[in-house]
Amino acid sequence: MGKEIGGKRPTTLITDGAANFQNAYLNEFYTSEKLARTRRIQEIQLAGCAHNNKMEPMNAEIRDRGKVTRTFKKMDTPILTGVQISHNYIRPHMALDGKAPSEVA
Repeated sequence: MGKEIGGKRPTTLITDGAANFQNAYLNEFYTSEKLARTRRIQEIQLAGCAHNNKMEPMNAEIRDRGKVTRTFKKMDTPILTGVQISHNYIRPHMALDGKAPSEVA
């Protein structure tokens, strides 16, 4: 989906340690042309310099919403925008001492 939205191959893909990402990377982004190849960074630890830990809570919220609605019917659904607004402006986060990210920013 990211390739289609961006209109080009990403230069870097950051993933966690889930095994399914290796197959997806090979199927979607790997090429024998070394200069055109998408670089994959796989960070499992919180102490790493590049990881996706900040996105995981948002991914979980989107997954939960998808279960309730029994999947998304189209990619540009306003439900995703609503989840983003709720996550960033309304919902308190434990890691932010009960504040929303917009309050902290």
